[in-house]
Amino acid sequence: MTTDALISPDVTGGQGLWSRLMSGKTGPVLVIVMAIIAIWYFSAVMLNSPFQKEIYKRNSVEWTTSQLISDTLSQERPVLPAPDQVVVELYKTTILKRVTSKRSLVYHSWITLSTTLLGFIIGTVLGILLAVGIVHNRSLDKSLMPWIISSQTIPILAIAPMIIVVLNAIGIQGILPKAFIATYLSFFPITVGIVKGLRSPEVIHLDLMRTYNASNWDLFWKLRWPSSVPYLFTGMKVAIATSLVGAIVGELPTGAVEGLGARLLAGSYYGQTIQIWSALIAAALLAAGLVSLVGISNKIVLKKMGMAQ
Repeated sequence: MTTDALISPDVTGGQGLWSRLMSGKTGPVLVIVMAIIAIWYFSAVMLNSPFQKEIYKRNSVEWTTSQLISDTLSQERPVLPAPDQVVVELYKTTILKRVTSKRSLVYHSWITLSTTLLGFIIGTVLGILLAVGIVHNRSLDKSLMPWIISSQTIPILAIAPMIIVVLNAIGIQGILPKAFIATYLSFFPITVGIVKGLRSPEVIHLDLMRTYNASNWDLFWKLRWPSSVPYLFTGMKVAIATSLVGAIVGELPTGAVEGLGARLLAGSYYGQTIQIWSALIAAALLAAGLVSLVGISNKIVLKKMGMAQ
């Protein structure tokens, strides 16, 4: 048996595995991730190299291209940290730190998560109540809906300090002010989605229910509400992500020392860009996890209702 015959099955198997991997659902995702990482490394070298060249110039160091690339990717306070620096920082602040440590990203993520969930729950309940009122009351539809839409044109960074100051003036402190900011961002997609869902039943279906002498209550629970559930979960996916943004923004004007927003603020104060990026990645992973949980809940609920696709 020749050497080529011995190694060819492994090579073929490896190529086959790679082909199956790239042809599946994960293939496009892997390509995008690898492209992002490559662009990230290239950008890190380009942005960090001017400062590194200045260091060489001050110290009269003769440098090569490979040395420049290596040094720009290992700076303590880079303009743009390399992906491996962010990964190492995430490892140090999650695995190597106790969960109760104030330097643990798990601890700060939990603080932000609690605010996010509270704001999301309040926003969901508020959004559903507003949507039901808008659909069943023409006056609310004409008067309230334009204000709901226009409220989202106000930048959250402008209104967050006002919310904090007003609530502190009436004695509301702690997690609630930050949760209200998260609510402000999260109720809108819920409201719009539910309004669309409650109005989604066709006229012929509504007329059929009325021929059975169905009341408005029956129309709501047996026709309008089941039809609105897919729209509700679509709005919830957006709302849970915007609620996380609101929770992080709410931590900035309060001067909080806990939470991902506080971590970002501390990193900006002391020029710790690696800390900033690790907190950003942690927030992105947290958002992805929350959206995935809502998606899983969506599939379970629709399957129970016999509406799963």
